[in-house]
Amino acid sequence: MLKEVWKFLNNPVYRKYPRKDLNFLLPKFVPLLGYALIFSYGFGIFNSTLQSVFNLDIGDHASEEFINGPAIYLFGMAVILAPIMEELIFRGPLVFLKESPYFKTIFYVVTLLFGFYHILNFELTTTTLLFSPLLVAPQISVGVFLGFVRVRFSLLWAIAFHSLYNFILMAPLLLFKFLEIPIK
Repeated sequence: MLKEVWKFLNNPVYRKYPRKDLNFLLPKFVPLLGYALIFSYGFGIFNSTLQSVFNLDIGDHASEEFINGPAIYLFGMAVILAPIMEELIFRGPLVFLKESPYFKTIFYVVTLLFGFYHILNFELTTTTLLFSPLLVAPQISVGVFLGFVRVRFSLLWAIAFHSLYNFILMAPLLLFKFLEIPIK
């Protein structure tokens, strides 16, 4: 699957899989989700290491405010609302541009916009802006996978992918909140 995504990334073309049945799509979907998480965690670890080694202060992440809020709010925003809204905004319109000779460029621009949109999850400081390409690298990488799923599967599959991705990332925090374990 990773080779297929790499091939797509080198030449994005709007082409759905010929089969739409669950038995065909699900065995492709699950590894894609795993790869997206591996890349995101990898970039996250790299970023944390850089921040630690160079003593970078990038301020608080937006998730900090969710830690003190109700778990249902965190779940609703991160797992339901954000995936629906972001997929409709960023990848939904790709269907209207599928025949464009500029689809490749449009795909890259949309992927980068999606990633850099997430810089808003950080306090906007000089340090944050200077390191923004690294800080949003996890979102850019998942944006590639989301774009691939959107084009090969469908918009609904991309929303589901985004929701599951966010849920897996938020699961430890949600579990701690549900079990009323203090988080610091």
